[in-house]
Amino acid sequence: INRENHSSMSEFLLLGLPIQPEHQSMFFALFLGMYLTTVLGNVLILLLIRLDPHLHSPMYFFLSHLALTDVSFSSVIIPKMLVNMQTQDQSIPYPGCVTQMYFFLFFTNLDDFLLTSMAYDRYVAICHPLHYTTIMGQGLCTLLVTASWILSCASALCHTLLLTRLSFCADLSIPHFFCDLGALLKLSCSDTSFNELAIFTAGVAVIVLPLVCILISYGRIGATILKVPSTKGICKALSTCGSHLSVVSLYYGTIIGLYIFPSSSTSRDKITVVSVMYTVVTLLLNPFIHNLRNRDMKEALERLSHRAKVLFW
Repeated sequence: INRENHSSMSEFLLLGLPIQPEHQSMFFALFLGMYLTTVLGNVLILLLIRLDPHLHSPMYFFLSHLALTDVSFSSVIIPKMLVNMQTQDQSIPYPGCVTQMYFFLFFTNLDDFLLTSMAYDRYVAICHPLHYTTIMGQGLCTLLVTASWILSCASALCHTLLLTRLSFCADLSIPHFFCDLGALLKLSCSDTSFNELAIFTAGVAVIVLPLVCILISYGRIGATILKVPSTKGICKALSTCGSHLSVVSLYYGTIIGLYIFPSSSTSRDKITVVSVMYTVVTLLLNPFIHNLRNRDMKEALERLSHRAKVLFW
C-alpha cells in the first residue's frame, strides 16, 4: 500500500450479518453459545487424546491438530463479530483487518491439508492394514503435519503481502462479518489482476488438489471394500472413516456450493450464510461428529469421567 494511502486510511468498517436490530441480542446469544461449545468441544478432544494412551495413534495425532486448528479458526472470526454485535462498533483497524485475513486464510488452508493427511491415514489403515504401523510412523506423521503448517503459512503470507501493495478507495465498508480477501479486493482502487491470479493458483493448490487426493483415497478404500464385500468389512470401514468423511462433506460441501456452483446472482446474504456455515456451524459440529460417532473417543471419555469421579469423590 502506498504511504499516502496508508497514512489516510486507518480502519475498515465491517457491515456484519444482515440481522434486524431487534434480533441482535438473540443472535448474539446464539453465536456466543455456538462459539463456547466449539471451543469446549475441541478442548475436550485435545484433553482426551493427550491424557488417554489408547488414543496415541496417527489417526488421533492428526485429529488433535485438527481440533487445535478449529479452536484457532473460530477464535479468529467469532469474538470480533460478537464484539461488533454487542457494541454496534463496526470499525476494525487496518492492521487488525489484515491480521484477521491472514489467520483466516492460514487456518482454512491448514484444515484442508490436515483433512487430506487424515484421508491418507484412513486409506493406509484399510487398504494396507498389515503395513499400517510401518507406513504411518511417527516420522511421516510429523512430516505431514509440519508440511501442512508450512504450506498454509506460505499461502496465507503470499496473499497478505500482495494485499498490502494495494491502494483502497474512499468507501472502506466491507459487506461481511470478517475481513474476507475477496471483499477487500473489491474495495481496492489498484489493479488486482495479480492478486486474483494468486487466488486462483493457491485455490488449486490448497483446495482442489487436497480434495482430489481425498477423493482418490476414498475411491481406493471403496474399491478395497468391494473386492471382499462383507457386512463386517463395511461396518469397520464406516467406523474408521465415518467421522472424517462427515467432516469433509460438511467442509467442502459449503465451499463448493458457494465458489464452484454459484447461483446467477450471488447476493451478499447468500455469501454471508454460506460463510457462517463453514466458519461457525461446521466448526461447531466437528467435535460432536468425532465424539458421538467414534467408539474410541466415547470409551476415552468414559475412562476420563471415571478417573475424575475417583479423584474428586
